[in-house]
Amino acid sequence: MAAVRLQDVATRAGVSLATASRVLNGSARVPGEGVADRVRTAATELGYVANAQAQALARASTGLIGLVVHDIADPYFSSIVQGVQAAARRAGKLVLLASTQRDFDIERESVSTFISHRADAIILAGSRQSGDLDRDLEKECARYLDNSGKVVVIGQPLSFGAAVEPENHTASAELAFALLDQGHRDFAVIGGPGNIRTAVDRRNGFVEALATRGVTPLVEIAGDFSRDGGAGAARRLSAALDLHPGRPGHVAPCVFAVSDVMAIGAIAAWRELGLAVPDDVCVAGFDDIPTLRDHVPGLSTVALPLVEIGERAVRLALDASATAAQVHEFVPGCVVLRESSVPRPA
Repeated sequence: MAAVRLQDVATRAGVSLATASRVLNGSARVPGEGVADRVRTAATELGYVANAQAQALARASTGLIGLVVHDIADPYFSSIVQGVQAAARRAGKLVLLASTQRDFDIERESVSTFISHRADAIILAGSRQSGDLDRDLEKECARYLDNSGKVVVIGQPLSFGAAVEPENHTASAELAFALLDQGHRDFAVIGGPGNIRTAVDRRNGFVEALATRGVTPLVEIAGDFSRDGGAGAARRLSAALDLHPGRPGHVAPCVFAVSDVMAIGAIAAWRELGLAVPDDVCVAGFDDIPTLRDHVPGLSTVALPLVEIGERAVRLALDASATAAQVHEFVPGCVVLRESSVPRPA
């Protein structure tokens, strides 16, 4: 059977095509209630399916929010997605999601696709690399902004749009002081890629705070910003520190991993090597991802309100004055000490 046309609905309701379009496509120019009821009844009876593009033209809005994350499987990003979706639903918007696996070409292509679908706003979650890729992304977004689009970044701000930025540097410093106050003096760091600002800020905040107390990390190892990256870095670190299971008189070093996901990978790698946390090595992470609730031992970390961060990004995205003024909101972290960093007597 041929698809039901809008003209068929107009004919059944006894109204003009323009009137049927205004009723079903959400135009601000709505006819009298009786007329609107006849049109909606006719559409239901005929099984008419509204044209989303026509609705977008009539409303000057597609009702879509484009969201770009690095890795939807990462609990950090999935929690942010949860917040974005909840806030978008309350605002009557639908979220289009792109997961880039940290491929910055895919990120730029995703933004271009969202622009072509005339999304009302675009949210970019996660750090990006510096250099030409950011300039290419800026060009894409500049074209979008010139056509009344709105852009919000979760993470470090760019030269356009609004931003919601966790206080990575400050919170990492607070974690370092808390671990020093627990009695730790021997530290190591599992960092992320040097071109990812989130990883750099967290590493710098931690190391600089230690320096104010006259402490320098024994060793620093970098890995991918992932579970496997943390595991690989942990193996190299254990070799560098010559860690052995249950060594008598051993003082467990405290390792700071710049994300919980990396910390969990590190703990798994140490377990394979026969090293126990916190007996042989202590560890702390950053983010307080939801999966930590089931992790043993409990992981010391910096808690970020990840769902709230997603909700705040949507609020900014739907506030034209905030995006136009490039509003920059900071989100503090909260140090949470758990079993993984409790020092054991030598």
